Amino acid sequence: MTAQPPPAPPEPGIVTPFDALPSPLDAVPELRAAARWMIASFGAVGAALVGGGPLVAVGKVHGPGEALAAGGALAVALAGVCLAVWQVSRVLVPPITTAATLNTPAARGLRELVDASPADFFGSAATGVDDLLRHRAVAVNIHRALAAETDPQRRAQLRGHLDRAKANIARTDPFVRWLLAMAHVWQIRAAFHEARRWCLLAVTLVAAGAVAFLTVTGGGGKG
Repeated sequence: MTAQPPPAPPEPGIVTPFDALPSPLDAVPELRAAARWMIASFGAVGAALVGGGPLVAVGKVHGPGEALAAGGALAVALAGVCLAVWQVSRVLVPPITTAATLNTPAARGLRELVDASPADFFGSAATGVDDLLRHRAVAVNIHRALAAETDPQRRAQLRGHLDRAKANIARTDPFVRWLLAMAHVWQIRAAFHEARRWCLLAVTLVAAGAVAFLTVTGGGGKG
């Protein structure tokens, strides 16, 4: 049995529609820098509440009722800070990105964008995301069939099919790498947008808790 030649390298001169653009991964540091800034901001608010709140309450709270009200208000404000920090910190966790990621809700928008106009993204290489990714699945299925086949003529046919599948993989690899890079950034972007929505709720909790705390401690001194 003669050794099979190695898979054909990518065709020279392949130019993707986005070769002149920056890599999608260039956006990751900026997104995470924005997340760190948000965490630092809410952390400063939490430090101010913990450091200044009890000092403000000293001498201005009279009776267990007002003490419980002030403590509850402070707890609400701190819960808002913790909620914001928890949600924003998810942006800093590196997501795992594979072809299966394109079927998740986080990447739905990207997939719809690409499938709506595949020629703008893949040229003539594929008619959509599924068409772009199918060559790997085809190669795996052929390899499995080849491993189980014993008939020499059938094995020769399967080798020819496998060589064509590998050539298609090499041809579409630049597009797949770009698509996976976009999916990686898209997941971080989705986490960042979700964190911003949670931050709106967190700001509401912090404001409500701070106002209630100041009302209790401010009114306590008048008794």
